[in-house]
Amino acid sequence: MSAAAVSIPAGRGTSTAANWAADGWTVTKRNLIKIKRSPDMIVFAVLQPIMFVLLFSQVYGGSISVAGTDYTQYLMAGIFAQTVVFGSTFSGAAMAQDLKEGIIDRFRTLPMSPSAVLIGRTNSDLALNGISMLIMMGTGLLVGWRVTTNFASFAAAVGLLLLFSYAFSWVMALLGMTVRTPETINNASFIILFPITFISNAFVQSSTLPGPLRIFAEWNPVSALVQAVRELFGNLGTAPVPDTWPMQHAIATVLIGSAVMLLVFVPLAVRKFASVSSR
Repeated sequence: MSAAAVSIPAGRGTSTAANWAADGWTVTKRNLIKIKRSPDMIVFAVLQPIMFVLLFSQVYGGSISVAGTDYTQYLMAGIFAQTVVFGSTFSGAAMAQDLKEGIIDRFRTLPMSPSAVLIGRTNSDLALNGISMLIMMGTGLLVGWRVTTNFASFAAAVGLLLLFSYAFSWVMALLGMTVRTPETINNASFIILFPITFISNAFVQSSTLPGPLRIFAEWNPVSALVQAVRELFGNLGTAPVPDTWPMQHAIATVLIGSAVMLLVFVPLAVRKFASVSSR
């Protein structure tokens, strides 16, 4: 779906907030329709987390022991966190692609809020992450994962995952506008994503890591997300919790970290978009 096919709602009111919301929703629909017309995007987005679930739980699960709980129960929160973080890279890749194809220049000719493009991009990634999580949860249930808490805790865990992914998508959107090419954003994003997901408590307990890596893992925001989700899903068992503030207050850490990312990177991304779209 081209930018020219995006129709701005007629009869725009005088309320700036209402116009901004309407513009954002219009671009969100444009991106969702684009995803719908590219089913291969959804297929490959969910194949990777399914592969990780099966690989770690069935192939490596017998070789990895976790004190106080079954490895499959321990693993799933890490897979969820990894998936939403990796899913956030679509914002960066899409922005780089739109810049390369000149679609951003077409958006400039429309009577719409400049930030609507970013809102629409990050909103559609949030929807894609939600779909990925549903499929992953079904895969997790098949390999023996279970939620042992109540529905409120389950919903809170899903909410934290989606909140963190939405905040992180603004980081990747800024990166995508900085590097300007889809090929570069793929390489640049993996340089960021692999350390923060694998040097964490997503797949192994941080206590098993050597000194510097253990410290990094225990203060890693992804580790806090994984810890919070494990607590809310009831997958901790009797596994010991590291004696650091982010691990002892994982839910608060995720909320604070997500708020900081939004407060910092939303204005930076909007400013960067205004800069690149004015060239």
